[in-house]
Amino acid sequence: MSIETLEYDVIGLGFGPANLAIAVALEEDRRVREHGLRYCFLEKKPAFEWHGGMLLDDSRMQISFLKDLATLRNPASRYTFINYLHQKQRLEAFINISTFTPSRLEYNDYLGWAAAHFNDRVHYGEEVIGVEPVLEGGEISRVKVISRLADGRTRARITRNLVVSIGGEPLIPEVFRSLKGDRRVMHSSTYLERIQACHEPRRLAVIGSGQSAAEIFSDLCDRYPNAEVSMVMRSQALRPADDSPFVNEIFDPAYTDVVYGQAPAAREALIQANAQTNYSVVNLDLIESIYQRLYLQKVSGHAPHSLLPSRHIEAVEASEQGIRLALQGPQGREDHLFDAVVLATGYRRDGYKRLLESLQEHLREGVERDYRLCSQPHLSAGIYLQGCCEASHGLSDTLLSVLAIRSQEVVDALLDNRRHRQPTGVASACA
Repeated sequence: MSIETLEYDVIGLGFGPANLAIAVALEEDRRVREHGLRYCFLEKKPAFEWHGGMLLDDSRMQISFLKDLATLRNPASRYTFINYLHQKQRLEAFINISTFTPSRLEYNDYLGWAAAHFNDRVHYGEEVIGVEPVLEGGEISRVKVISRLADGRTRARITRNLVVSIGGEPLIPEVFRSLKGDRRVMHSSTYLERIQACHEPRRLAVIGSGQSAAEIFSDLCDRYPNAEVSMVMRSQALRPADDSPFVNEIFDPAYTDVVYGQAPAAREALIQANAQTNYSVVNLDLIESIYQRLYLQKVSGHAPHSLLPSRHIEAVEASEQGIRLALQGPQGREDHLFDAVVLATGYRRDGYKRLLESLQEHLREGVERDYRLCSQPHLSAGIYLQGCCEASHGLSDTLLSVLAIRSQEVVDALLDNRRHRQPTGVASACA
């Protein structure tokens, strides 16, 4: 039973960093106030949270704090990380530690501080369960968003524009999917919550070779000093992220035009050529720390922690004794029994397709430069994607690097009352 139907100009699905940046840009754009733009955000979590499962004590950001919610768009914004430090009376102390990469705990606090300014715009505890077209004389200028509250009631809202930023969904390898619901197998997204339920484990495994896997491996070694901890990975070694200055320019907002302007095949090749900057790589200082840990084991002769590289997981079996992994490695088949397994296997970014299933026949393949889904001529309601456009806009799309600039690009499009057109000279990814 629907408890209300309200109409908006813009509704944002999800309220993580991407839509938080949209909220900041809307707040600071005077045209929004002049037009009386009505907007809100729907978030299924009961409160703001950013990667809560990975807020490890020693984890640090991998990008500069200057790539915050606003600085690259408006350095004078009240929502910059610098102003957050000033408001928290920590600015001088932060300067004294001489870093551009704050702890992840502090950055989460910054994002939560910014999000608190929009509590009147965000409806927490509402899970969006569907988006339906509103047909009027064969035209679709509005869509209906249906959400479910914690008590089971539903709420319907009508909007002329939809900004979808629901984040990634845990990517579970096929071999582990039959163990869904087994508390001994957990994804990194829920690591901190779930690992605390493990009582004195003796054997633990981390699957993966990226930053999250390395951080979890180190955390497990410290958290359970008497346990055997193994890091299982397909690659031959932990590889450092390439964050050198020239390579790092691929994450500059201006580089989005370079990627988007390529033909599809060239764009895919460009993204693959730079994948080592973001996928299955680890910060060099963490690699060195892990190597030092393993070296000291050789000195002491006591080696409870290990890397298992060049391993392919052939089968997984759950029993009362634990989770058994059948691995194929350089020396042939190996069987390992673990009390718990952590999957640091990344995320999938196609969850928006399920939400927009009722609109599918009205959409076309591709995403326009301003992140608007390509649509049939009769669909004038704007559907914008955040964090789902790596294939068209580049590796920075799922990261924090372009939040400030991208938010303004989307807001500019939302405020454009004309039928959307591509800027002159910019190619389109629409089929």
